[in-house]
Amino acid sequence: MRTEIVYEDRDLLVVRKPAGLAAQTSEICRQDVVSELKNYLSKHCSGDQLPGESADSRIRRQEPFLGVVHRLDQPVEGLLVFAKNKKAAAELSAQLQSRESGEALNKQYYAVLCGEPAQDAEELVNYMYKDNAHRAVVLDRGDRGRFPQAGKAVLSFSVLRKTQVPDTGLQGSAGLPEMLTLADIRIDTGRFHQIRAQMAHRGLPLLGDLKYGNEASIALSRQLGIKNVALCAYSLEFTHPATKERLRFHTEAEGKAFHLFF
Repeated sequence: MRTEIVYEDRDLLVVRKPAGLAAQTSEICRQDVVSELKNYLSKHCSGDQLPGESADSRIRRQEPFLGVVHRLDQPVEGLLVFAKNKKAAAELSAQLQSRESGEALNKQYYAVLCGEPAQDAEELVNYMYKDNAHRAVVLDRGDRGRFPQAGKAVLSFSVLRKTQVPDTGLQGSAGLPEMLTLADIRIDTGRFHQIRAQMAHRGLPLLGDLKYGNEASIALSRQLGIKNVALCAYSLEFTHPATKERLRFHTEAEGKAFHLFF
């Protein structure tokens, strides 16, 4: 199993998803975090096999509940929480929507940005929608009126470290960033591909992002051999749905891009 279980009790699972593994997919015969966890829970479920019943039939009959509370894009690594019953799923989903509550489900991310922000800390407020090509479209506030389907997108980032771009043989190429920035990012809304698209719109695409990067950032990513988006959900905080205890989890960023800073 590629998914790493960080914490488990009767109500929930906290896991670490590696980059490259989908959180959930509808594609047949393609492994994802949800299917891995359901297989894991099925092997640990109780109940005797009925006379004449195959092991596969018993597993299907006793398929465990697994509530998907939030997701990470396939090329992104980091922490996820799943519910093991409907009550826990409802509680955690409510926390995800209550961003300003003291019991909110909070996530923070490390990201490697191509370029150097003008400010060491900034809040970005835009509007976003998903187009028919399955891409996030970012709008400035004044453009929202023409796209009523767009929702507000709020993101805050702060600079942690900066480093010069390693020698790739592309130095001097037009538009090639001279600096890479490690940023700490928090989203106050949960829009589709929000961090990747919103930072690219700001002129700071993520290293390794072939979908939202510009020509220079994509060329640099390929030269450095960065095959996944340099984004890690490193911190997860929420209130336990049963005990009401505030739980906090952290993980290290393992992707190749982060080795430039850690």
